[in-house]
Amino acid sequence: MTSTPDRIVIATRESRLALWQAEHVRDLLRKLYPACRVELMGMTTRGDQILDRPLAKVGGKGLFVKELETALLDRSADIAVHSMKDVPMVLEPEFALVAIGPREVPYDAFVSNRYGRLEDLPPGAVVGTSSLRREAQLRAMYPYLAVSSLRGNLDTRLRKLDEGQYDAIILAAAGLTRLGLAERIRSTIPAEASLPAAGQGALGIEALADRPEVAAWMKPLNDAATAACVRAERAVSRALAGSCEVPLGAYADMAEPANGTLRLRGLVATPDGTRIARAEHSGPSADPESLGLKLVEALRAQGANEILAALG
Repeated sequence: MTSTPDRIVIATRESRLALWQAEHVRDLLRKLYPACRVELMGMTTRGDQILDRPLAKVGGKGLFVKELETALLDRSADIAVHSMKDVPMVLEPEFALVAIGPREVPYDAFVSNRYGRLEDLPPGAVVGTSSLRREAQLRAMYPYLAVSSLRGNLDTRLRKLDEGQYDAIILAAAGLTRLGLAERIRSTIPAEASLPAAGQGALGIEALADRPEVAAWMKPLNDAATAACVRAERAVSRALAGSCEVPLGAYADMAEPANGTLRLRGLVATPDGTRIARAEHSGPSADPESLGLKLVEALRAQGANEILAALG
């Protein structure tokens, strides 16, 4: 039997949202292990430092986790807390995802000071987003809008909107909700209009693969239903070389919770939205990776390989 921990150090980025997530996990661990000292180690990653170029141009979302993983390797931290949509689809063998917590609202949010919904925006309105996935779907459904790059942390993006640089911006609803900014959400965009990124809205806990005691400490924080959904989504993204460099969405939900059936939807697109492959598949939550691979086959039948080759 694994002993109760005396001290747990959590590596975290220092953005307001990342700190909220780490503090949330810290508080859960303190309730689980009242005698344990749970501490945060704040770090700035390259993803936080590079704000003048799209992530796709400088190495992808993995830039948000490398420094945290270094802290795990040198044992200065025991775990790292991530937004699951920022976690690379293939982890180095030294690392393991030891828990995936319950999911917040997984959808994208429409944020504007003047308009209530995407449909209300007039031709030429400027919409800000940091995501090729969102951009492709926006351009496909609303080709008359002007989509513009938007980088920075959540507060920076909202400030740019408030300064009038954009008519509207698209953000993950989960981050706004977690920071008590849900009132900024004018409307939630359904999955049919903006399919979420793999893992969106879920928190993941990463540790060294050779520390089974840490995995055991984190096991109570794992939400089985969310973990199955996220594993299915990540299988899609992994098989199609998904990162922020590819406009790719994957979203699973429990279609039939009573019998553990997952419904998984996916899409791959060109950034301009002129070509989109979409597919949907259902299957048992007990084998989410297989469900993900079946969806990949369906996407390939819809032309996903040709779209990915064109992105080359």
